Amino acid sequence: MQENLYNLAFERSILSSIVFEPSQFDELGSQLRKDDFYLPAHQDIFSVMTLLLQKDQPIDEEFIKKELIKMKKFDESVMLEILSANPISNTKAYVDEIRDKSLKRHLLTLTTEIKRVTVEEELPGADVIDIVEKKLYEITQNNQSSDFKDSPKMTYDTMEYIKEMKARGNSVLVGVDTGFHELNKMTTGFGKGDLVIVAARPAMGKTSFILNTVNNLITKGKGVAFFSLEMPAEQLMLRLLSIQTSIPLQKLRVGDMNDDQWNSLNSAIDKMNSAKLYVDDHGSININQLRSKLRKLKNQHPDIEIAVIDYLQIMSGVGNQDRHLQVSEMSRGLKMLARELNMPIVALSQLNRGLESRNDKRPMLSDIRESGSIEQDADIILFVYRDDVYLYKEEKEREKAAKAEGKEFTPTYIEKEEEDAEIIIGKQRNGPTGHVKLVFQKKLTKFVDATPYAKGIETVYENVDTRSAKIDISNDTISMPPL
Repeated sequence: MQENLYNLAFERSILSSIVFEPSQFDELGSQLRKDDFYLPAHQDIFSVMTLLLQKDQPIDEEFIKKELIKMKKFDESVMLEILSANPISNTKAYVDEIRDKSLKRHLLTLTTEIKRVTVEEELPGADVIDIVEKKLYEITQNNQSSDFKDSPKMTYDTMEYIKEMKARGNSVLVGVDTGFHELNKMTTGFGKGDLVIVAARPAMGKTSFILNTVNNLITKGKGVAFFSLEMPAEQLMLRLLSIQTSIPLQKLRVGDMNDDQWNSLNSAIDKMNSAKLYVDDHGSININQLRSKLRKLKNQHPDIEIAVIDYLQIMSGVGNQDRHLQVSEMSRGLKMLARELNMPIVALSQLNRGLESRNDKRPMLSDIRESGSIEQDADIILFVYRDDVYLYKEEKEREKAAKAEGKEFTPTYIEKEEEDAEIIIGKQRNGPTGHVKLVFQKKLTKFVDATPYAKGIETVYENVDTRSAKIDISNDTISMPPL
């Protein structure tokens, strides 16, 4: 390999500086990786330094030598070269040089990989591009790792995670905030690397549900990527503005608002101008294109915390495979992408209409279209269910049948501005399944927690008999008895 792809003198100087001043490893250990060093013996010494830090042992000549002997990798001549090298005080230039040469070596390895998959394996061009983009993303993110994690590394990382959780106190939230208190308690949020499926029959409000989560995140300054395959970006923005302003969606669509509502809208627009929301509303996209776009966006905006696909079955397949195989490839691809980017990916999904022939129409895992692969790959599967959707539908069918027979029809179903809703946790790889109660505000296409008002009463009036309290949820007001 050409000498401009490595500098052994620089590598020795960095390692020598750590040996003579171990406190530097706290900084250098976070800037360099094992494979940034060219010489295998230097890689082994750096790995041993990391191990000693994890064991809370001194990073000095004797302990390094002891561990290397134990690993049968001790080279006395290499150690003498390092000890005789001049320690450096300004390590930044040396680190930058080592990382630059490491980057060039990885790029050279990538060119060999491109030749292999293109010429030797004769992969299709789209597959080659996907492999190249994935490798480039790994390189630019400094995200490569060894084939295996050893036990000391795993136990150290696990302890660090447990300490972080302890520092949070009683917070139930570990992953990305869903925007709903009770759902957070059940799931601890959407975890990094999770594939989350949100499934429902049409008109149940699965897009509205996930937009509530999106709105919660962007108002907190979090980044969100949204692939909208069903509706244009402008319609998504209208829904988000309705959620934020509490202006009915239909009024926003036609601009029928009073002065206060216009002021509220302008204020919401100002906030949205600085929101970290990125929407791709091309109606047709396959898994390779989605991977490419999301990697690029994540590279440009590392603060993106979640990606949403609305919805899975609209995605285009790759090749002429059977549709079940295409969906299987999509779901597996999304799961691997979530792990690669270390962020949750939420994919909305349709349910089979067969469930509507059952008396209890609450969804089950088997109701997901092409459910086998989706059920297997998903970490969390949520079903959105509103009983009123079916009650209203049945009312209309009875009315239609009565008119056809010339009979008088007496309505029994009363439409409500707010309907009971359920989020059914059908699968959770690392937690319980169950039901979460929500309320759906129809005019705003907005889901809210079912019990925020009662919780507020218990907090403020914990010593008061609240049985006579009157709660008017529709007006967001609470009428309390006098203290």
